[in-house]
Parts: sequence; C-alpha cells; structure tokens
Amino acid sequence: MKICEFDPFGKNLTREDAVKSLKLATKNSDDGEIFFEQRQTETITFDDSRVKSANFDTSEGMGMRSVCGEITGYAHSTDLSFSALSKMIPIVQKASQEKIRLFADAPEKTTKTMYDPSNPISELTFAKKVKILQEVDDFTRSLDPNIKQVTATISSSNQKVFILRPDGSSSSDIRPMVRLNISILLESNGQRENGYTGIGGRDNLLSFLKPEVWQNAASEALRIARVNIHAKPAPAGVMDLVLGPGWPGILLHEAIGHGLEADFNRKKTSAFSDLMGKMIAAPGVTVFDDGTIPNRRGSITIDDEGTPSQKTKLIDNGVLVGYMHDRQNSRLMGLQSTGNGRRQSYAHAPMPRMTNTYMQAGNEEPKNLIHDLKDGLYAVGFGGGQVDITNGKFVFSCTEAYRVRNGKIEEAVNGATLIGDGASALQKIKAIGNDLQLDPGIGNCGKAGQWVPVGVGQPSLYISGLTIGGVSN
Repeated sequence: MKICEFDPFGKNLTREDAVKSLKLATKNSDDGEIFFEQRQTETITFDDSRVKSANFDTSEGMGMRSVCGEITGYAHSTDLSFSALSKMIPIVQKASQEKIRLFADAPEKTTKTMYDPSNPISELTFAKKVKILQEVDDFTRSLDPNIKQVTATISSSNQKVFILRPDGSSSSDIRPMVRLNISILLESNGQRENGYTGIGGRDNLLSFLKPEVWQNAASEALRIARVNIHAKPAPAGVMDLVLGPGWPGILLHEAIGHGLEADFNRKKTSAFSDLMGKMIAAPGVTVFDDGTIPNRRGSITIDDEGTPSQKTKLIDNGVLVGYMHDRQNSRLMGLQSTGNGRRQSYAHAPMPRMTNTYMQAGNEEPKNLIHDLKDGLYAVGFGGGQVDITNGKFVFSCTEAYRVRNGKIEEAVNGATLIGDGASALQKIKAIGNDLQLDPGIGNCGKAGQWVPVGVGQPSLYISGLTIGGVSN
C-alpha cells in the first residue's frame, strides 16, 4: 500500500511563501517553526446491544512559533493560506528582540520509523467494525448471565504532521493510533460493580480486533468486575505494599516523571531541581523515557519540533542523571534536546513531555516480593490521581488491590488510596522484580491544559512504609 505524505502546500499557500513568512516572523529570534497538522478520528461505541454513537472528525491547521530566550510568540489557524499566515506574523514577532541573535540549528534527520504509517481508519469498513462490536457484545454477555450491560468502543486516529523551519528544511511524520475499550456491569446479590479493560497502541487496527485478542480483553473485564464485587473495604494506615508490573507504572509517571521534565527544573519548581548527580532513589532503581519502542502509544518517530525521539536515561542505579528536554529548555540549560518537545495539536506550543516512561527490571522473582510481605497490600491496578510537582506529593486510587498477610494474597479490597511523595517513595523501594511490563496502551497525560498519549511501565516493586487511605481498623 502506497502511503501519501502530508503536503500542506497548494494554491493558497506555497512552500516559498511559508518560508518567507517564517523568516520574517522569527527575525531576531532564537528558534521557531511552522507546525502543520491534519488529523482524522473515528470512534464507534456499541452499548445496550446497539450502536450508541459513531463519530468521524477531521481537522487541519497550522501553528507558527517564535522563541526568544524564555519568551514564546505563538499563533495558529485552521486556514492553510498565505493570508492567514501573514496575519500571524505580527503576533509571533512579539517574542523577538531588536538585537541580532544566533538562530538555532535544525534538528538532525532520521530514517527510523516507530510504526507503520497506514491509516487504521480505512483498514475496515464501518459495517465490518459494527459487526465486530456486535460479536464482542455477544461473546461478553455469554461469559456470565449476571452481566447486565456491555459497552465496547473502537477508536482510530491518523495524525499527519509537517514541520517547516526558516531555513527551508522540514520533517514530517504520520502517526496512527488505535484503541479498544470493553466495559461491563455485573450484578450479584443486588450489588453492581463495573469491570473495564482497554488495549491500544500505534499499530494497525486489525491487530487489536483478532478474536483471540478481544475475547481475552472481554474476559479480563469480567475478571475485574468479579474481583470488585467481592472486595472488602481497604484498611487505612502506614504499611508495606507490593506494586504489580505494567500499569502501576502510572505512579512512577506522575510521582517523579513530571518532576524530571526540563521546564520545571530550569525554573526550579520541581522537587528534583538542583539534584543532578545526587542519589534520589534506592539502589537498583533505573528509569528511562523511551520514545523509540515500536508501536507503543507514547512512541514518536520525531517529536513536535522535528527532533528524533530517543531513549533517555533519567535515573541510573538511584542517581539522577537526566531530564527530558525540548529545544527551548535544552538551549537555555546548555544541553541537547532529548526529543521530548510535544504538543496536543497545531493550536498549542510544544513543551517537555514524557513518551514511554518506565523502570528497568531488577533481579527478584515477583513471588518472593509477595512472600516477604507480612502485612500489607498488593496493588495491581490504578485509577486517577493528583500530584503536586513542586514537592512531589501524590494521591492515587487503586482499582484492583488485595490484602496480603504472612506472604499470602487474600481478600480483594476497594477504596484504597496511596498517599506519599515521589522522592520518599523512590527511597522506600526495597526490592525490584524481574518482570518488567509495559501498560496495555491506554495512557493519556495532562500538563498545562494539553493532553498527549503516553506509555508507562515497571516491574513488580516492594515499597515499605507508604500511607494507605481506606477504612480505619
């Protein structure tokens, strides 16, 4: 299948006029670009044994940016025309200074690609997708007569970006994204509980719609609902806990990930500011941000400034060794961009953001971590949470957790929340499992009003003395 590159130029805007306008807008600036974007999104939701909603959206636009020191001038438009670009120039020029400045070099080119650029929306007809959703609904309901409701959603998107610089150089990327969600409502003895599972990534849609894949996802949603319906109120207090592998890495993402983004550290508003080269975690803790893992939700061939993505070591055996940089903050800190300049869309300026953030596996067998836990919790799934970047304090809710007594996993508990701060939690890691897993491909990250897809991961972890919110004994 031949893939067509996104070409934003035509009779209303030529490449030559775009370069000329950008040169004028970024005169006496440090950096700048025009970010062109075209996006298609399709979402089909099957609920109550019928199609509940079906949406298909397209969007197109461009954003022009000029960067001078810490100041950014930004303007955007849905009109890809020379007229619209001309109106942006005086707005963007406000970031310029009168004196001549040394303009930043363009990012290096890359020939790698992290995903197949085929459009997942066009892989199957609408009718075929509805048929599969009907099969998902029928199969899921057949698993248990106590299932009262099934909701299944197929989401696909295709984002094309083109980044133009004042010297005329450019870079582009075509980014697919797919996701399958299955949610069920289970009733038992008058009590109702939900079970949910989601899978996705930057891959072709068919890879997630194979019967063995969605049947496994449906069974997992039912398993979680059954766990929740029999769960007891969680205990409260300070106790040890073991975190399961994979999705619990969201705790790592929030508790320390944002604190290692360059802008917070340059401005010294992070709990980890001025700690480069210092021991900030327990020995054995090594953390990476890696945008180069093929087909992962947080992966990008290039970031939204045109810099190739890379694998960046953030913590090495407990020592802070790196931050995640975009072009502006790396220049101001005298370092190189790590390919973490990301934006939600053409309507937003880029900033340092995570891609796939995970902790490296250790040497311990996961069963040994449970065996060493005499009285605590085994937390497998997490929901929403809140983090204060300035001090690293966090509160996270557990969606699946179990009481552990004398090294044995016992009853499931609900209502458990983890309370602490990232710096202390890192220091309290006592053992690291050898079972690194990445999340199922459903993560989104919010920062300064912008949302971008991300990935997380970790091995099983034994953490001592963390505060658990629940029901007092």
